[in-house]
Amino acid sequence: MPLTASMNIRISYQTQFTYSQPVQFSPHLFRLFPKTGRHLSISSLLFQTNPLADLHYRHDLFDNQVASVFYPEKSSSLSVSLLIDLQIAPLNPFGFLLHPNASLFPFSYSPAESPVLAPFLQISSPISLPFWSPPSSPTPTVETLISLNSAIHQHIAYSRREDGPARPATETLALRSGSCRDYAVLLADAARSLGLAARLASGYLCEFDNHQKVADGSLHAWTEIYLPGPGWIGFDPTNGYLSNHYHLTTAVGLSPDDISPILGSFSPPLLTPPTMSSSLLIHPQ
Repeated sequence: MPLTASMNIRISYQTQFTYSQPVQFSPHLFRLFPKTGRHLSISSLLFQTNPLADLHYRHDLFDNQVASVFYPEKSSSLSVSLLIDLQIAPLNPFGFLLHPNASLFPFSYSPAESPVLAPFLQISSPISLPFWSPPSSPTPTVETLISLNSAIHQHIAYSRREDGPARPATETLALRSGSCRDYAVLLADAARSLGLAARLASGYLCEFDNHQKVADGSLHAWTEIYLPGPGWIGFDPTNGYLSNHYHLTTAVGLSPDDISPILGSFSPPLLTPPTMSSSLLIHPQ
């Protein structure tokens, strides 16, 4: 569905964890709130969780808005509900200008950029993709990154996985399949291996009438790469294109834990794993 004018959208999100007996919850972090800006504004937001919970809002190291929640009582369930009304405006994903020094790949970050970007360039072990090779001569940077993003999309099969941590890039390559968070980690590691600063992003993907809905009922994950001039540019390897106005970012960070929508634990350990039911509806108003 092309977007030619501003659009009002409603997001309704609910999740419930059920336990075989009452448990004590650690403090939980919720990163479920879209980042506002020139292309996105929020008109109303209602976030609710268990009764008697002590709720605080703050911003984390990456300036993500976080709901930090303390649960004073044991319970056999943990519930979360969120209702957001927002407005999005058209965003041209190619509407940016690179700094002349970065127009061709490979390029180097400036002395002012390098120290700030250093954490986003670190990788324990560089990876190479068996199905894609970097250009052997200077090539337009955007063309190179589109090629990399498309190659991952084409050679890694999408596999929906509701829970569990993101897989290491090497495991995703070995399996040749993964969920959106696995795609995002793979692209981030591939970019860092090329000397490009990369971070992970998560949030909502408005798919509406799309025939194939990879994020249907779930939150989505993608990758952002820092390019001198425009800054952080989103690439969605799960879908094979640049992120746009339909990608509503809730969190960015270095690692999957930094962008986890819900982060917390419970005690004592149970013999029966908790069950989870979740729903996410996104529709135009």
